[in-house]
Amino acid sequence: MSQSNPRSGHVVLRPIPAVPAVAFPLPPSAPPVRAGVTLERWLELWMEQDIAPCRADTTVSGYQNIIRNHIVPALGRVRLADLSPELINGYYQWLSAEKGLSPNTVRKHHVLLHTALKSAFRQGVIPASPIQRATPPRPVEAQAVYYTPARLSQLLRAVRGTHLEVPVRLACSLGLRRGEILGLRWRDVDLQSGQLCVRWVRTAAGGRVVEKPPKTSGSCRTLSIAALDKLVELLRALQAQRRREGTPCSPDDFLLLAADGLPLRPSTLSASLATFVRERRLPPITFHGLRHTFASMANSARVPMYQISRAMGHANPSITQRIYTHLFDQTHGEVLAAVANVVEGSFST
Repeated sequence: MSQSNPRSGHVVLRPIPAVPAVAFPLPPSAPPVRAGVTLERWLELWMEQDIAPCRADTTVSGYQNIIRNHIVPALGRVRLADLSPELINGYYQWLSAEKGLSPNTVRKHHVLLHTALKSAFRQGVIPASPIQRATPPRPVEAQAVYYTPARLSQLLRAVRGTHLEVPVRLACSLGLRRGEILGLRWRDVDLQSGQLCVRWVRTAAGGRVVEKPPKTSGSCRTLSIAALDKLVELLRALQAQRRREGTPCSPDDFLLLAADGLPLRPSTLSASLATFVRERRLPPITFHGLRHTFASMANSARVPMYQISRAMGHANPSITQRIYTHLFDQTHGEVLAAVANVVEGSFST
């Protein structure tokens, strides 16, 4: 490097400063993955590098179950280079015929394989993804199971005074998911202003109970319970009972507790409801079925779609419409009948 000396007019040569060493170690270069690796090995790498670091525990656990219980026993030893659309289609048929899985469940396997093999193609491990030419089963529109108002009245009378009264009321009165009910703490319930906030969910993942934020921002919501006198009265009574008995009832404690005072497990709550309705000879219903019941009643009450969607925590009304098409189509039929009556009346005059 050169610099002019103003006194002598000469150019003074100075040494070029050394480049400082990198302050962090460079990652070791991993050996390249070849198409000769088995599908089992590739799925291990894919889960470790692409899925586990950035997906929710429930998603990771679900993927692991599919891979361990189904994909590996059927296709695990097949090399990526030998994986063909025919083999994949045979796998789908095996899931349906031998394992008895529904078309919608088989499609979950298809989505997993599609994502994993797309990653292999993107990283240059395989020249093309064979799943592009595979044919998964067509999705089947799931029919939501729900109670009629008469059946719901039967259930509400039956659960009165039992440990199921609070969760059943929360599900059918507010449309809450099971995980949202289990995630409620006393700090989320303001009995003075009549507001209930959904901020966390508690759900099962691989045999563990996981507490996490809801899946979408729309699921984080504040619901007014001021007009729901029975629910507010029930929550006040539960809070007073906890304080009398010395059961945990601080703002950080959960609303639903097991007999031992610990947070209730998701599987325990679901099993309790299933046993309860079976013993009383009521039609089978789940907590998600009670959520569907809420949607049905809101639709019958002519609540606008946007408001139903907001209350249920869907990302947008189109999701609500898609899930409950068979319910909302009944309203469409009533609208058409009303219009036909007007038309016929006009024609007769």
